Amino acid sequence: MTTKKQAKAQAAKRQHAYEERVAAKRRRQQHVIRLTAVITLAALVLGGGLTVLLLALQDDDADTGAAAATTPAATATASTGSTDGSSDAADDFDVEIASGWAASPEPPDPSYAEDRTWTVTMGTNQGDLVMELDGAAAPQAVASFIKLAEDGYFDGTSCHRLTTAGIYVLQCGDPTGLGTGGPAYRYGPIENAPADDLYPAGTIAMARVSGNGESMGSQFFIVYEDSTIPSDSAGGYTVLGHLTAGTDRVVSVANAGTITGDTDGTPAKSVIVNEVSVS
Repeated sequence: MTTKKQAKAQAAKRQHAYEERVAAKRRRQQHVIRLTAVITLAALVLGGGLTVLLLALQDDDADTGAAAATTPAATATASTGSTDGSSDAADDFDVEIASGWAASPEPPDPSYAEDRTWTVTMGTNQGDLVMELDGAAAPQAVASFIKLAEDGYFDGTSCHRLTTAGIYVLQCGDPTGLGTGGPAYRYGPIENAPADDLYPAGTIAMARVSGNGESMGSQFFIVYEDSTIPSDSAGGYTVLGHLTAGTDRVVSVANAGTITGDTDGTPAKSVIVNEVSVS
């Protein structure tokens, strides 16, 4: 199990690596702008023969890590169940993920949710996010979340994905920061999904692979603005609770957009989870 001291050290390391990536990307963008200006000037002088070269330079420097989907249906799939690893949030250091319940081949028993409401405080570098989880409505999802949180599984992790068009969610819970990580187990079926596909602001729901209701692990998403997320062949998305405080902090992250400026990608304003407490 990761200790609080180790979690804070990991969080600081993530923050430093994140800031380095942002700075490097800005330098690349400024370099392209300067090259574009020079080439455009040369093209005006020499004619249009450099157009292909200009396009080649732009394509070579383009960020291919963030998903480019902008339609609501495509964004819903990418944001709540993508497993393609397309993210700028890769870390340059190892993260211990196989310990405690995370190493178990089977998820915690739903009875651990105790058929009651749980209060979870997620301390982040952007401030606390306070959640109320419904152990009666989504016992399997809540049992898994609670047991992982008690093991310190989420400590030192980052929220790796933000969508700002079509649907409005911040996705977290992956210790690798790639969008592909999770515990050794997966679980289902889907619990407590809204019949009308409407997820109000503040909703906390489980991410999963598109079309697979048995693929939930540790990744979850926070809805920061009312969103209609269409059901797929497996159904909707398990709602395990809602935020009681901190939605404004998620909105602030969303307002800063993604690193690339795309509508789906790594948040420009990082969210690092320092520790999670459960009561």
